[in-house]
Amino acid sequence: DKATDPSVPEENWECIQRFCDQVNADTEGPSLAPRLLAHKIQSPQEMEALHALTVLETCVNNCGERFHHEIAKFRFLNELIKVLSPKYYGTWSSEKVKSRVTEVIFSWTVWFPQEVKIRDAYQMLKKQGIVKEDPKVPEDKILPPPSPRPQNSIFDTDEEKSKLLARLLKSNHSEDLQAANRLIKSMIKEEQEKSAKVSRRVNTISEVSENVKRMDELLENYKRQELSKSDHETLQTLFQRCEKLRPLLFRLASETVDDDEALGK
Repeated sequence: DKATDPSVPEENWECIQRFCDQVNADTEGPSLAPRLLAHKIQSPQEMEALHALTVLETCVNNCGERFHHEIAKFRFLNELIKVLSPKYYGTWSSEKVKSRVTEVIFSWTVWFPQEVKIRDAYQMLKKQGIVKEDPKVPEDKILPPPSPRPQNSIFDTDEEKSKLLARLLKSNHSEDLQAANRLIKSMIKEEQEKSAKVSRRVNTISEVSENVKRMDELLENYKRQELSKSDHETLQTLFQRCEKLRPLLFRLASETVDDDEALGK
């Protein structure tokens, strides 16, 4: 609600980032977030819908493959299509919101060419005349690599891609520049997913460590004396949270096989 507050004209980047962090931290985050965002994007208040689209695009950049998988389902795409379709909300959605939704879906056809449902949904919009022409997304505009780059960045470690990119950037042919742009986009996407995984792992390990430390303290007290009712409730809450985090830790460990130090933690 804070990240999409229609009474605030500017984007609340702190809230948007916290929303992304929550999506990454919560096991159900990637499946719940698109539903929440779809509801906001369909808002009759233009500013709320535009803010929600900004949150959606930020999540696409920061929340990794599971989130991408959810937005590529017809269930979510249909919610975006409703904003454009005159059969649903298209008659009262503002032109600005409809334009942004069209840009978002079109940009996903470029960013996620492997997702057939996104392409099918966009082609259907064109066939029905809801989208008259493709939005202008300049393909030959070279995107800079993400900055600042972490150590062991994919731009440094994937020698084959780096060499190919350098060769394409030196070319004067527009086809090569377009290929370079697509390659940079895919490398940035990989970089963002890698960073999101590291961030999620660090945050989860930190939370587990704090919870276990607090539980240990309460259990030590319990050995010496009866715990108060509030301490009992705290212990139960910590236990339930640790139970919820356990499968997440296992999954994070399975994703971390190539990093001995992180796996050790």
